[in-house]
Amino acid sequence: MRGWWREIAGLVLPVACGGCGSARTELCPSCRTKLTGPGPCRVRPLPEPAGLPPVHAAAPYADAVRSVLLAHKERGALFLAGPLGDALAGAVKAAAGPCEASGAVPLLLVPVPSSRRSVRARGHDPTRRIALAAAGRLRRSGRTARVIPLLRQRCGVADQSGLDARGRLANLSGALEVVAGGARLVERGRVVLVDDLMATGASLAEAARALGAVHRPFIPGLLGGGADRGPENRIGQPVAAVVAASPSSFEINRN
Repeated sequence: MRGWWREIAGLVLPVACGGCGSARTELCPSCRTKLTGPGPCRVRPLPEPAGLPPVHAAAPYADAVRSVLLAHKERGALFLAGPLGDALAGAVKAAAGPCEASGAVPLLLVPVPSSRRSVRARGHDPTRRIALAAAGRLRRSGRTARVIPLLRQRCGVADQSGLDARGRLANLSGALEVVAGGARLVERGRVVLVDDLMATGASLAEAARALGAVHRPFIPGLLGGGADRGPENRIGQPVAAVVAASPSSFEINRN
């Protein structure tokens, strides 16, 4: 109900740019450009958690980008899901790589799940909303893409704010699992884990761990599959895409 009311209110009340606060515009051209930046690129947190898949981000988490993400996530500025989805779509394409550039392989966007408590508190699931917007953008550009709700939280976790990288890893260890029948949801396609923000990489590493134990159903000719139904027929190593990552994680060529 809260999310529905915010959407209606956004139609009748004056709006301000979610990035810089400029009046009577949902997102000004300057802040929209900052969301996409020079283009998505590979990012790595420091320290990099074990099991973190290759991650691509659209923009550094700073200034206007930070304001836009917080406005959407915490203040219910749901109209920002569109431009955030556009930014995520670019990161998804970069993460999928040139082998899927033709669009022949469907892209399966798997959101990192939010807890039920946080969804209730916010009135919406920000990551899922952005993922749906990104999938729509990808389809409009000619790519086959859909959102697969493959993961769920299996146990409660503490609030991540205030925890360092090691604390976040410990907090999230074993927290996620694949939904019942999840292997059948995957079918044919390239799995891309998606989130709005990567801070330490703990959430994405845990999501990749949870996916690692899932086996694809046997389908002749399945991408990465074969006649053998053994452990090597697991869902292939996923990749990941986020809207934003900490500015330091863009410095992948460190000495």
